[in-house]
Amino acid sequence: MRLGVLDIGSNTGHLLVVDAHRGAAPLPAYSYKEPLRLAEHLDAAGAVTQAGIDALAAFTAQAQRVAEDKGCEDMLAFATSAVRDAVNSDAVLAEVAERTGLAIPVLSGEDEARLTFLAVRRWSGWSAGRLWVFDIGGGSLEIAGGADEEPEVAWSLPLGAARLARQHLGAAPVDEDALRSLRKQIRADIARDAGRLLRHGAADHAAATSKTFRSLARICGAAPSGDGPLVPRAMPLVAVSEWIPKLAAMTHDELAALPGVSASRAHQILPGALVAEAAMEIFELEALEICPWALREGVILERLDQITIGS
Repeated sequence: MRLGVLDIGSNTGHLLVVDAHRGAAPLPAYSYKEPLRLAEHLDAAGAVTQAGIDALAAFTAQAQRVAEDKGCEDMLAFATSAVRDAVNSDAVLAEVAERTGLAIPVLSGEDEARLTFLAVRRWSGWSAGRLWVFDIGGGSLEIAGGADEEPEVAWSLPLGAARLARQHLGAAPVDEDALRSLRKQIRADIARDAGRLLRHGAADHAAATSKTFRSLARICGAAPSGDGPLVPRAMPLVAVSEWIPKLAAMTHDELAALPGVSASRAHQILPGALVAEAAMEIFELEALEICPWALREGVILERLDQITIGS
């Protein structure tokens, strides 16, 4: 069947059209996305602004037209942390539904981590053994781990790259005091619940997903996306640590010129690197493998499993 997967993230609205059926990997057929940057369309009270709502409604309406044009039988829509954490979340989604006719459910942080874990497990296979998965989004960091397809632990932290950039960092370059303060906060937040993952035993395999991790891996020397998803990619801790002071000293234009970094996300790469470094050091990981599958694939896979069970 042909499915449309509508992902309303903290940075980007993304419609992925896929051909999917039981026993096969979801095959991307078309991609349509816009940089909504909802994590930055928040007022002082934490509400999504009217400009943010208008952008979301316009993108959703266009995504529906694209999905229809591409022959999608169904639409799997979801929103993540930017909408989830907004104080006017219900009102935002109600207005979008009224204007577009599409009800967009909100994934909990735990479900976001769980579905991402499912995608990475299916990609990595059972030979990966006990698996740990990390995902840095625009609004949150998801962590999950386990030996099966359902993680033993899965949780979310408000440590997304866009959120941290907006709340804690000014214009690039970043001064040393701001860098040290943010580094301290990130590590305290991750370490607070680290035992949830560690008490189940060390990982046999540790993986990372998301645009932030892919960009960081590219900066650290991983193969470009044009080489295809089957090329192994990894991000060593030592390389991330070496890059952090360099990133802090760069201007916005210099950051945007780095391989794998777009101008719209350039301001997020430093806080993303701080989160990645902290997670790897706290969980004693020398490197993370970059997995091309993430939350969208997890949503698709769970839907296919449900159809199979229902039949």
